[in-house]
Amino acid sequence: MRKVAAAGIAAAMSVVIAGCGSGGSGSDKSTVTLWMYPVIADQAKNQAFWGKVEKDFETANPTIDVKIDQQPWDGRQEKITTALASRKGFDLVVLGPDQIPQYAQQGTLEQLDDVIAKDKAAYLSNALTALTVDGKLYGVPIYQTITAPIFNKKLFAEAGVTEVPDTLEELKAAAPKLAAKKVAVLDYPGKPEVSLNQSFYPILWANGGTVFAPDGKSVAFNGPEGVQSLQYLLDLKAAGGLPENTASKGNDIEGGPLAGGKSAMYHAATAGMVEQLAAAIGEENVGVGLPLEGTKRVAFGIPGGLVLAKHAADKDAAKKFAGYLASTTVAAELAKESGFFSARTDVTIPGQSAASKEFAKSLEFAFPGDTHPKARQVMAMIASHIQAALLGKEDAKTALDAAAKEANELLSSGS
Repeated sequence: MRKVAAAGIAAAMSVVIAGCGSGGSGSDKSTVTLWMYPVIADQAKNQAFWGKVEKDFETANPTIDVKIDQQPWDGRQEKITTALASRKGFDLVVLGPDQIPQYAQQGTLEQLDDVIAKDKAAYLSNALTALTVDGKLYGVPIYQTITAPIFNKKLFAEAGVTEVPDTLEELKAAAPKLAAKKVAVLDYPGKPEVSLNQSFYPILWANGGTVFAPDGKSVAFNGPEGVQSLQYLLDLKAAGGLPENTASKGNDIEGGPLAGGKSAMYHAATAGMVEQLAAAIGEENVGVGLPLEGTKRVAFGIPGGLVLAKHAADKDAAKKFAGYLASTTVAAELAKESGFFSARTDVTIPGQSAASKEFAKSLEFAFPGDTHPKARQVMAMIASHIQAALLGKEDAKTALDAAAKEANELLSSGS
């Protein structure tokens, strides 16, 4: 009788324990919560895509309950920091390469090398590198962005430039020819609010420069490569190669010089900008090139990294869902609906446009930027001085030295 009673108590306890799992009251399921952001711009398509992802995964994995919580971009950093500090809110969340290092160093993220181990060779190596900290992978790339030059083929032809510039030097050489037609060769956005990842940095990187010193304790953008890069822009301006309002213009295509036939190329465009330009000047006149080459080719592009919180209740379930999101089928559909690209080389994107395929050629040159906890603050300092230089208030070296002084004071302050 005692054995029967003991067995009954054990059975009862097992029910209680199951009921206390992450699946909630009376559930033997594990719950995995993903904070996702609107990488699919169309709200209806966004809801439909993630609804299908949730349904399909749960059908194949009936012991796991997935909750996909759609989050806004606004306030993202603060909410994620709070959630990790309080050890609640999400199990999985999408982060960029500039965000991951600080959390990894704080010990709030789980390493994820095992999630992609089987298919590691199929991923873009630069995507994995971008999401790696101290030799450990902390983000599973589920999509990849990329920038590339877009240009007005007709304007180059009318100016007698038979080969559209492929290098920084060729672009500079073409500037006087287009200026004679009252066209700026480069649609440079000097407005400080525009990310330097889509204005000055690609030129700096192409010339072999970096924003920060290797140890991250000081900046390096005011070195010879940086001064050369800013002087390049000032030389273009002097040759009529930049729009008249370059110091204050954004990188919007609609209503801008590129759409109006007043400039010929934007060197750091996104794939979505092609349609906007085509609507303005005709699809037949739009071209897409590789990143402009200096000493090397570099294009700004970041992977969306799926990270796992250290506090997740069921890490195995969360990793299983992360692996599913990174699978070829889901990656292909996400790329199709978002207009981004896959971080895998073995994915075929359904219905991919010809322009998008041209953009994909730049994926091998993708660089996520100089990651640093204070990268965005430093960027703002640089941008204001570049604007001053474009306005003729500072020369290239003076502008970058002034920005470097401010940035180094910030880095040494520890604030």
